[in-house]
Amino acid sequence: MSGESDPYIFSTDTLPTDLRFLPPLANGLLGWRVYNNIMHMGGVYNGEGGRCHRADVPCPLAVKVEMEEPAQHTYSLDTHTGIFTHTLSSASVTVSQSLYSHRYYPNLMVMEVLLVRQVTSEEPITVQLGTSFTPQSKDIVFESGPDYKGGSHILGKTTSAEVPGGSCPEVHLIWTPIPSSLTLNPEQSQARWGFILIVANSLDIATASFDEGLNLMATGNLRPSHEKAWKELWLQSKAEVMGSESLCKALIGCLFYLLSAFPSIHDTSRSFGGVSPGGLSNGGDGQDYWGHVFWDQDIWMYPGIALFYPKLARAVLEYRVGTIEGAKDNAQKQGYKGLKFPWESAVSGREVCPEDIYGQQEIHINGDVTLAFQHYLYLTEDLSMFTEGSGSEVIFGVADYWVSRVTWNSEDQKYHLLGVMPPDEYYYNVSNSVYTNTVAKLSLQFAVDLAALLQYPAPKEWQEVAENLKIPFDEESQYHPEYDGYSKGHPVKQADAVMLGYPLGLPMSKEVRKNDLEAYEPVTDPNGPAMTWGMFAIGWLELGEAEKAHGLLEKCFSNIQGPFQVWSESSDGSGAVNFLTGMGGFLQAVLFGYTGFRVQKDCLAFAPLLPNDISELCVRGVNYLGRQMDWLVRKDDICIILREQASGAVNAKSCDLQVVLKASGTKIPLTSGQPVTFPREPGCVCKEASMSSCWPF
Repeated sequence: MSGESDPYIFSTDTLPTDLRFLPPLANGLLGWRVYNNIMHMGGVYNGEGGRCHRADVPCPLAVKVEMEEPAQHTYSLDTHTGIFTHTLSSASVTVSQSLYSHRYYPNLMVMEVLLVRQVTSEEPITVQLGTSFTPQSKDIVFESGPDYKGGSHILGKTTSAEVPGGSCPEVHLIWTPIPSSLTLNPEQSQARWGFILIVANSLDIATASFDEGLNLMATGNLRPSHEKAWKELWLQSKAEVMGSESLCKALIGCLFYLLSAFPSIHDTSRSFGGVSPGGLSNGGDGQDYWGHVFWDQDIWMYPGIALFYPKLARAVLEYRVGTIEGAKDNAQKQGYKGLKFPWESAVSGREVCPEDIYGQQEIHINGDVTLAFQHYLYLTEDLSMFTEGSGSEVIFGVADYWVSRVTWNSEDQKYHLLGVMPPDEYYYNVSNSVYTNTVAKLSLQFAVDLAALLQYPAPKEWQEVAENLKIPFDEESQYHPEYDGYSKGHPVKQADAVMLGYPLGLPMSKEVRKNDLEAYEPVTDPNGPAMTWGMFAIGWLELGEAEKAHGLLEKCFSNIQGPFQVWSESSDGSGAVNFLTGMGGFLQAVLFGYTGFRVQKDCLAFAPLLPNDISELCVRGVNYLGRQMDWLVRKDDICIILREQASGAVNAKSCDLQVVLKASGTKIPLTSGQPVTFPREPGCVCKEASMSSCWPF
């Protein structure tokens, strides 16, 4: 396929003038924007507390290929394989420079250069390799180490630990020295050169990874092993539409960049450092939210990944489990019990937000974190995450925090949450943020349910607070005000109260749902963060307004910058770059909007609705209860194929599944490999057997 016909290949003859929109290459551990002399490594931060940011790591692969002879330039990102290629075509030679972060070996990055002679000649052909690399960093004090098997070696530590008295991360780089030029000799019709870079946090891992890289080059398996890993990843997820080339390309870009931020599905190191709004390629001092992890990971990015990849979903939860001690410390410092997850998180779980008010007041983060755990349990029934995986400590710790944080109000006989900042950060120090209170209620209810499953004696206060926590509602206008005292019509920064319907699933009538959407849509900042319009789109799809939803979703296209489908936080190109949060919201609008998927306690509900522009939606690899399904949604019907085997399942015991149609109650068993087609109407996928037959008790 050519780049013009294959939506997975993003090509251009000219690079974007704003270099921030060059494509990021990442693999869940290492992240780099092509040609940049700076890269980052997951979990490597410099600076204490609010000064903490991703440490800049110098990148030896910051190389541009140049030649004297006039040439046609093509730059392409192949998202099938995660390889960026710069091709120079002249009368005498074709030069290809390929760059990639290895998808299977996370400490490894690669540059390959191929020269192919176009005409027979006895003259050598030389190309120049220009570099902006210097072995220095403002965050890490590097020194030269002894060369290792022909590779240059530098090592150092960050200048400041995240917490007082903490250890400073160590960083080792070993790389193949890159000459200033490469020459194709007269007798050669073509030649290929490979250069590898290893970045690791110990000498042992660095040398072992460099050995692996040399072996892969020697056996010719360097690129094939990388391409195989990406192919395996794409086999487990696909979201494509027919009828809109721009939407199809945007979906592919979103899924590619999100997957690039996650570790390999084969990774067993459990060292995943979470996902920040700008991904691994961004987040230096004062940039792209310093590389911190926010609610963006758990609410915006996680659902679209969890739908396909339970192992990657679990990696997010394990990241949060790894920050439990820091969350305890945060709660204690605020004078409360349990766990208070940081608004901005790095490695320790202690608050690293540069401005105290967010860490103090934007407490909905606690409910956002537990919602991801709940989502995971309903998708997988993997209780091991909550037992030996310590997930129950997260859920119960957050419940204890809510109980200690609420205030009883004798006037309305309700519990209140005072002095908070809602997701809409235009307002602060308000009482009873409707989003915060709802997500707190959900996390308390989930704690009660989980305690029953695990036969854990739940404190009665969990249920008591859950049942009596105030959820603001305006009876006269029949809508949900953002918080106590919110004046209808006042400006709103981003999606907030409209998220009560999705993802929170607060029960409400269609009239109230519509009133919420109509109240907030016209007053939402048009230059606000990119994920907002996806939530409005999902709301209108719930109400059967497909065209209105599609129009809102199209607003997101102005956040997609340049030929490589890189998102900016704001539509004018400002804000965080490679804005994964916006991509996650956009992806959810399609995966949970057009399909109507809802991950519920006992089923995966669906209610598909397509706009006129879209004739077909294909979602492959949906992973539910250890089984993978491929969905084809058309104008009049739905086709589901249950796959033979769910690779990547985390729950060893899978169950037989059936489709139940809502209107008629028709039950259709799903049999592996056999397509099932039925009218396009709401329904659900659930187990044929009862819950108790699949769960361990």
